Amino acid sequence: MDADKEPLAAWAERRDRRRESDRQITGRRRAEPLDPAAPGRAAHLVPDAPRVLLELDDASGQWMPIGVAENADQAARFLNS
Repeated sequence: MDADKEPLAAWAERRDRRRESDRQITGRRRAEPLDPAAPGRAAHLVPDAPRVLLELDDASGQWMPIGVAENADQAARFLNS
C-alpha cells in the first residue's frame, strides 16, 4: 500500500505493534550516563560517570526516572536486579 494513502488507524496499529516489540527487546529498565561526553547511552566512554536510572511506566509507556547510580557498576546492579 502507498504510505501516503495508508489510513491513520492502520498506521497507528502498526506503530503500536512495533513499540511493543521494541519494549520486549530493550526490557523495562535503563541506565543512561549523566555526562555530556557520553552521548546517548555510550556508557563505555565514561564508566565512572553517574547514571540516571529509568523504568518503563506501564500506564503511560514513558521512561520514568527513579534514581541515580554513582557509576556503571551500580547501574549494572540495578539493571540486573
